[in-house]
Amino acid sequence: MTENRELPPAAQRALAEAEERRRKARPLDLPTELGGRDGPEAVRYGDYENKGRCVDF
Repeated sequence: MTENRELPPAAQRALAEAEERRRKARPLDLPTELGGRDGPEAVRYGDYENKGRCVDF
């Protein structure tokens, strides 16, 4: 973890805990999507484009 001297101790502790959770997390064992969209995951990036129309959700 990088040094965060300007952050309060509670924030530093929260960042350390989050980093530890990410380190311990196992990769998701998701099945391969058949006929799905190419590119980045639409839900993760907050919008879904289809035939030039963008739906925000």
